Amino acid sequence: MVVLPQVPSSWTILLSHRRIASTQTAGQLGAEQLRELVPRLGLSGSERAIVVADRSYGNAPFLRESCEVACDKLIRLAKNRVLYRPAPARTGKRGAPCKDGPRFKCDAPQTHGPPDRLWEGQDEKGHRVLVEAWEHLHLKQARDIEGTVIRVTRFGAADSQRDPRVSWFLWIGQAPAPLAAAWSLYKRRYSHEHGYRFQKQDLLWDQPRLRTPERFERWTLLVAAVQNQLVLARPLVAAVRLPWESSTRPVTPRQVRRAMAGILVTVGTPAHTPKARGKSPGWPKGRVRTPAPRFPVIKKPTPVPKKRRKRA
Repeated sequence: MVVLPQVPSSWTILLSHRRIASTQTAGQLGAEQLRELVPRLGLSGSERAIVVADRSYGNAPFLRESCEVACDKLIRLAKNRVLYRPAPARTGKRGAPCKDGPRFKCDAPQTHGPPDRLWEGQDEKGHRVLVEAWEHLHLKQARDIEGTVIRVTRFGAADSQRDPRVSWFLWIGQAPAPLAAAWSLYKRRYSHEHGYRFQKQDLLWDQPRLRTPERFERWTLLVAAVQNQLVLARPLVAAVRLPWESSTRPVTPRQVRRAMAGILVTVGTPAHTPKARGKSPGWPKGRVRTPAPRFPVIKKPTPVPKKRRKRA
């Protein structure tokens, strides 16, 4: 969980960096992180944090476990996601009443109907953007949590997998969905991926081959601390640019990292100067070499959707 910068870049501030256990899902751990961190942000009653998440969190378990957290959510939806409108009033006939209203499937325009709200404008490149919203929709497994489904159509997109023309989102919050800022809000989430790339390529996050999850978690916390120190050092040092790097582009964490040597010399270190030890004695004679412990591999099955019965 990170704080996203205003302009998409690698300058992310890590708030919580935890490993997903074999017995957990990403949604369960994400909801747990929200419950721990949001109360510590120190926001007033009118201010609410906005959580931007990808389609892995657009499911009922995550919404149920995080519904009591005082934050708004903008979650990306899969293009074939199915939601439902509120249940109709009881007719007085025999049998159980309907628990869900008509279906709303993102890739089935015949199920949409006219949108409740509409906004049209331009992006930063001057291309037309159309944002439509359908309110009071819910998932079947979370009927008590209603949200707003947003469709963003960017007519200047390449309509590819990396740059889709139509994107779907789910807004859960106290205030109405911000249609004019929906796409710009979610675009800030790409900084999360840029930050991970920097941590892997420059901070060697995934390079150590450690034997236990606990050791890798400690290494992960160390990498997160280094990332946050680079963010704090950004206004204190002059970025070191290589000859082929443009001086007009914004400063990157990699360029600040090259200038950290000056801060370390000024601040100093509590560690003593290393002493020469000579040749290592090596493995003691008579000590038995034991193989590394092996642990069973836990595979999480891919959920298979249930087949709906065809009505006669």
